[in-house]
Amino acid sequence: QVRLVESGGGLVQAGGSLRLSCTASGRSFSSWTMGWFRQAPGKEREFVACINYSGSGTDYADSVKGRFTISRANAKNTVYLQMDSLKPEDTAVYYCARVLTGWGPGVKYDYWGQGTQVTVSS
Repeated sequence: QVRLVESGGGLVQAGGSLRLSCTASGRSFSSWTMGWFRQAPGKEREFVACINYSGSGTDYADSVKGRFTISRANAKNTVYLQMDSLKPEDTAVYYCARVLTGWGPGVKYDYWGQGTQVTVSS
């Protein structure tokens, strides 16, 4: 059984930073491609970033490129999202998820965490 648990959310002022963590249970974490998504109130869930099994490949939404960095520590079964230069429009619940298979736009995710709230004040 795969379980994903996010942590690290909170309240931060615009221009500040937060680092989110997503710790996974289950075997073979080092073979999983992982992603981060977010959902703001009244909006659809949107892709933020993803990282391949080894960490050698990453992809970002245009809205966070240059400000957010996804990374992973396979020895700790954890994927991170470092968020810098935060803006009020980054306010959302952030979720991590596991890719079912493949890489690129349109891939399906099969396991999701419960989410962690990030609030950026102006």
